[in-house]
Amino acid sequence: MVASGSVEEWPRPALTADVVLLAGKVAASVLLIKRAHDPFAGSWALPGGFVDLGESAHDAALRELAEETGVVAGQLSLLGVYDAPGRDPRGWTVSVTYLARVDSEVPAEGGDDASLAQWFALDTLPALAFDHATIVADAEAAAGDGGSNR
Repeated sequence: MVASGSVEEWPRPALTADVVLLAGKVAASVLLIKRAHDPFAGSWALPGGFVDLGESAHDAALRELAEETGVVAGQLSLLGVYDAPGRDPRGWTVSVTYLARVDSEVPAEGGDDASLAQWFALDTLPALAFDHATIVADAEAAAGDGGSNR
């Protein structure tokens, strides 16, 4: 098929941004949110959400972290892009995921569409929504500092 150059001719995924915030000089815990809405209402997940029109994925990650947890992150580094078909029951969704670090657990409080924000030890994580268990494992590997390596 020859494309005419119009982007509207191509199906497009929804774009989301997620943040893995690890605490500890050696990664010991991760900040999670309890989802207030479907899909996965009541389940634990990484802070994140949809990228707004005209917003960069990086800016969306910072915004979603602040809205859902009250935490203002310093530096974010790109962890990866997660795009497996079926990763989100709402439809085709691609997540640009970032890694951030803090020296110790900072106060966090659920907000926006998160009913709760809480730190969890990396070696005792609850079941996670979407593909977030894979993302957290990738973040531990990327941190490369001898974290729990479940």
